[in-house]
Amino acid sequence: MLDKCRVLDLTDENGLLCGKILADLGADVIKVERPGGDPARRMDPFYGDEPDPEKSLQWFAYNSNKRGITLDIEKDSGRRIFLDLVKTADFMVESFRPGYMKSLKLGYEDLCAVKPDIIMASITPFGQDGQYSAYLSTDLVTMGMTGLLYQTGDKDTPPIHISMPQAFMHGGADAAVAMMIAYYHRETSGEGQYIDVSQQQSVAWFLANAVPIYELTGIIVERAGAYRWSLTSSQRQVWECKDGYVFFNIIGGRGGAKTLRELVKWMDEYGMANDFLKSMDWENLDMFKATQEEVDRISVPIDAFFKTRYKYEILESARARSISICPLSSMGDLLADEQLAFRNFWTDLEHPELGATITYPREFAKSTEESFATRFRAPLIGEHNREIYAELGLTTDDLKNLSREGVI
Repeated sequence: MLDKCRVLDLTDENGLLCGKILADLGADVIKVERPGGDPARRMDPFYGDEPDPEKSLQWFAYNSNKRGITLDIEKDSGRRIFLDLVKTADFMVESFRPGYMKSLKLGYEDLCAVKPDIIMASITPFGQDGQYSAYLSTDLVTMGMTGLLYQTGDKDTPPIHISMPQAFMHGGADAAVAMMIAYYHRETSGEGQYIDVSQQQSVAWFLANAVPIYELTGIIVERAGAYRWSLTSSQRQVWECKDGYVFFNIIGGRGGAKTLRELVKWMDEYGMANDFLKSMDWENLDMFKATQEEVDRISVPIDAFFKTRYKYEILESARARSISICPLSSMGDLLADEQLAFRNFWTDLEHPELGATITYPREFAKSTEESFATRFRAPLIGEHNREIYAELGLTTDDLKNLSREGVI
């Protein structure tokens, strides 16, 4: 869809997903790294558990479909080369500290001077202005500042940080969406735009019901772990089974009554449904008003039943009985998943430098007209210097001199 577009990607781990999404949409994304490689290459885990800037699995994941060059934009000659690249580009995305690009005379206004319709996005923890804008941050700090970290974990433990960098991902995805909106605007008006993405805002947008509950009741939604929180009780959502876990919500009313009646029938076949469950009026059950005692009387026998079954046994029986329930899949489960295989979700990419083939997610969506496929692996350090700089008229001797000077 974007095969006529070029993106200059100057992000670190704060924004790599933005360029990845645009690359998957077909854009020619050029990852611009400092000479010697981007610090994000040193993020673990590593292929073969061997720390190496050319073996970071996170780098592989968020930079596939991109080409890569090295360039020191702080040097005058590097800045001039970058502006020549801007003339060929439609988008530019960066994640430096606020003011850094302007200090190099590479801010939005400077880019517009050579490419008037350029679309530029900046991704930072707290945005380009305001009292927090100059603060440094990590993903953990930004998640804490959004309010989402407060809700993550078990009720009786401190907040838990999700293992993968969530704020980085939210900010990168929002930047890609905003750039597509700006691109549509440019196609209809001819005007470029500058986009300021705050990761704090991106994550805070996902607080969902926590904000209206506080506004309406003054109650702060707290951590509930495997449970669903309501004003009157905590209700289990993640249930243990013999070989893992399943996700199941106890929901009353017409929507939940069919599922619960069928589940009780199934339990009764194994002698595990008590008289309380068999006599329940599920249509008139309101879990948002149920007391903790009532919730526990329902949950305890269901919990005991699930622990006697395997998760895919639960799935097949639930499918046959129209019970709304699903297993929680491990990565091994996903790689073996029949539906994902049917939709060609996985693809194998060659890594000649490793002498290996690695399995990647192939596409995040399907289209009748275009493919969003992951086509090639992430670039090595400076892998495409020669071919990209040749487009600007730089010769092999030019590149040798620039390399000696530390520009590329």
